[in-house]
Amino acid sequence: MSTDNPTWINDGTRRRSLDYVAAHTVDVAVVGGGITGAGVALDAVSRGLSVALVEAGDFASGTSGYSSKLIHGGLRYLAKMDLGVAWESAVERRWLMERIAPHLVRPLGFVIPVTRGAPAWEGAAEGLGVVIYDVLRRLSGLGGGVLPRPQLLSGLAAAALAPGLDPHALRRGILYWDGQAVDDVRLVLGVVRTAAGLGAHMLRDVKAAGITATTVAAVDTRCGARVTVNARAVVNATGLWAADFEPGLAVIPSRGTHLVVRADRLGNPQAAHTVPVPGHFGRYVFVLPQTGGVVYIGLTDEEDHGADGHHPAVPERDVGFLLDIVNATLAVPLARDDVVGAFAGLRPLVRTPHDGGAAGSADISRRHLVRDVPGTPVTVVGGKLTTYRRMAQDAVDAVAARLEAPAPCRTRTLPLAGAASPRELDAVDAPARLVAKYGTEALDVLALARLDPLLAGPLFEGTEITGAELLFAVRAEGASSVDDLLERRTRLSFVPADAARARGRAAEILALAGTFGAAQ
Repeated sequence: MSTDNPTWINDGTRRRSLDYVAAHTVDVAVVGGGITGAGVALDAVSRGLSVALVEAGDFASGTSGYSSKLIHGGLRYLAKMDLGVAWESAVERRWLMERIAPHLVRPLGFVIPVTRGAPAWEGAAEGLGVVIYDVLRRLSGLGGGVLPRPQLLSGLAAAALAPGLDPHALRRGILYWDGQAVDDVRLVLGVVRTAAGLGAHMLRDVKAAGITATTVAAVDTRCGARVTVNARAVVNATGLWAADFEPGLAVIPSRGTHLVVRADRLGNPQAAHTVPVPGHFGRYVFVLPQTGGVVYIGLTDEEDHGADGHHPAVPERDVGFLLDIVNATLAVPLARDDVVGAFAGLRPLVRTPHDGGAAGSADISRRHLVRDVPGTPVTVVGGKLTTYRRMAQDAVDAVAARLEAPAPCRTRTLPLAGAASPRELDAVDAPARLVAKYGTEALDVLALARLDPLLAGPLFEGTEITGAELLFAVRAEGASSVDDLLERRTRLSFVPADAARARGRAAEILALAGTFGAAQ
């Protein structure tokens, strides 16, 4: 196990980066440590530019950590005839699954139930949409060995993949495939750490108070000290908070709520399934199986201008809405007591002329916007998790033009930390669960487990997450608090009862992290 891995970020690397930015001017300063800001930092540093990124809290502590975890080609956007976003999504899905993060993005089957009472045109329209969707997959260059072709299923076959479905109501099913991130935060951390490995200074807990085209005035929230980052160009990638630094921008926060249910309550599904939202063509609720024995049910799409961007509250009406929709397809309807957790994220949407006066956030395009006005920071906002790389490329293209430093984008084929080919990943001598989460770095986690019995075993009975994973989060992934560990590095906080069971052990490991050499 390497103790000087250049991709590792921790309190030690943070101190060194603070010292560096205090004494040097960088080419690019990025404000925002979600997937967009991390992507911008990686794109810029991979082109040979010096980079410093500042994030007010933990990486992925805003929108990027509370998505549906889907890396999808945009079937919904086809239904809305937003062909540009659908195509861009399909292309970016290919790069993520084939080259960038094959260890973090896996195929997930989706069953579209065709019920006996549904009009024939509805099933035909869904089938046609899936066929066109698969055409986009093939045109993007993503082979059938990664995402299989769609197929028709019998009612019994559909119910076997998604056992919660009512088999008596099923006429048949349509199976298609899409990408699913093992976790959205892990994707963000992979981008952050890969950027750090190439020399970018990735600074969490540094809150920007004001930015110009060439400076970031910030505060180190750990000690209250002022931090000034001088740069040749500044990129505003703050998502929901982008308008705070760009007054002419109108950012619309759209709340996406998910419910968490134990997987055994739905028969331990092997595939996701979709449920159409009545009266909203092309809009669905998804039932999404996850690792760790849970299923996410989501999501809503409602404007919410008063919500906390880091911890949006989940209104009871969202819970009722999602249960009502999904119960229409289940053999045994879910009760409120079956919901063991819930979480919400706020999408930063920007209404553009393409939206044609959309009435609600569900109708606003997921196109991204790069705003490049001389004398002001470059701002990038909008988009979605799947297309983060293209958003970053467009933003850095604008920066490179300003700096008169032309260099080609490299990120389409730049693998993230831990990435490897399927053959190499299969050869990693570690449990499959760890390889899916850490890729080739699963061996580093196993090495940590041998340091102390406290690290080798599960955090509590009923979970496979070990103490070694928490120590790795502190040593390599920038975690510095129990909340970092439970909310983002493990996602145990999505089920509050599980987080409560793990909290004591997490605090113990965090306290002992220095003994194990946490901050190099």
